Amino acid sequence: MSTRPLRVAVVGAGPAGIYASDILSKTDLDVSIDLFERLPAPFGLVRYGVAPDHPRIKQIIVALHKVLSRGDIRLLANVDFGTDVKLEDLRQFYDAVIFSTGAIKDAELNIPGIELDGSYGAADFVSWYDGHPDVPRTWPLEAREIAVVGAGNVALDVARILAKHPKDLLPTEVPANVYEGLQASPVTDVHVFARRGPAQVKFSPLELRELGHVPDVDIIVYPEDYDFDEGSEAAINSSNQTKQVVKTLTDWALDDPSTKTASRRIHLHFLHQPAEVLGEDGKVTGFRTERTALQGDGTVKGTGEFHDFPVQAVYRAVGYFGSPLSEIPFDDLKGVISNREGRVVDMDGEHVPGVYATGWIKRGPVGLIGHTKSDASETVKHLVEDVVGVADGADVSEGNLDGGRTAPQGAPEAITAFLADKGVQVIEWSGWELLDAHERALGEAEGRERVKVVPREEMIAISQSVKQA
Repeated sequence: MSTRPLRVAVVGAGPAGIYASDILSKTDLDVSIDLFERLPAPFGLVRYGVAPDHPRIKQIIVALHKVLSRGDIRLLANVDFGTDVKLEDLRQFYDAVIFSTGAIKDAELNIPGIELDGSYGAADFVSWYDGHPDVPRTWPLEAREIAVVGAGNVALDVARILAKHPKDLLPTEVPANVYEGLQASPVTDVHVFARRGPAQVKFSPLELRELGHVPDVDIIVYPEDYDFDEGSEAAINSSNQTKQVVKTLTDWALDDPSTKTASRRIHLHFLHQPAEVLGEDGKVTGFRTERTALQGDGTVKGTGEFHDFPVQAVYRAVGYFGSPLSEIPFDDLKGVISNREGRVVDMDGEHVPGVYATGWIKRGPVGLIGHTKSDASETVKHLVEDVVGVADGADVSEGNLDGGRTAPQGAPEAITAFLADKGVQVIEWSGWELLDAHERALGEAEGRERVKVVPREEMIAISQSVKQA
């Protein structure tokens, strides 16, 4: 009897994909895992979605780095699913495929004027200031007054980066082009608008407190925006995080206005829902909100009272949204791969054999890193159940594909030969280590931990320098 390891491809090397790979590697299955990534570098939104002045959050990369550096999970980066490799190709080389491609697009905000010049998605701005290789190197920063729509940590990140003096970002890994762009910004006021009250916002306590410690940036709140209904009181009493957030916001409301002397300001507005982006000659000139009222259960409704704010740019931070993948069933309303607890299902609700999903592309862009781990555990549990259910470990020496061994070409070198024949410049873990060392050396030269390389071509060249030598 001859067996080979179960071959599994994981598409997407962010936290979701790495956690799924790690959890799968620790099961009782004899398994061989390849982790695909579209970009030349791994780690997904931890590298390209966390503000550069949040080094504590970026420490997650340290844990993810340890998983991939073990050597039992093979990284195949700079490989684009749908272009370089399709599902039918993966099924030739793998017995199962887990998709963990995340959600990188901005959710829509359907209000009049949202299409005006000066109206942006927060996800695109985050990608720019994080040095994502697929976005332009420049960003239009010409507004003195800016509106940010949203009540989560991304909205706070965007507001903070816009208002922060660039010199205070220098110790971080902020790319040089981003620093130069922010230096030219004339911004004085950033307005953050939340549809509901202080007890309903989704800010984390730490992120909110950090906002109050940005040098030469004042936090302005408005007492008329503070309202607490029965639903608010219940939320405060049942959640220590909500209690901390409300305390921080209330403390700011009690500040002496005469102490607010900073050159830049972040205004936090509650009970204001977006109504319209105002414009003239195709450009943003203002932002109109409708005052809302709490309804007793933490929800709100419009009151018909409108307010106009003079701004020259609007950033929507109302959530992320997943992107469809070629040949994979997709729920266009939810922005996720159609699935049942991680098993991908077709239009009839039937499981597509050997195809799975995890992370934001499975459940939508909500929750923290810890949720991603539990997500991966659920998906991997079902994958293991499916394989063991057909007698894992069956004889494959004579073409017997029981035990889930369905791939005709199950040797690890088969996929790399296929990609090489297509001219794909695959970056493996050793290539990432070269790029990582290069970025750290650039940082050391400037007294920083790291300076991120931005152009894709440069990233590829550095990661393949050993091959070229």
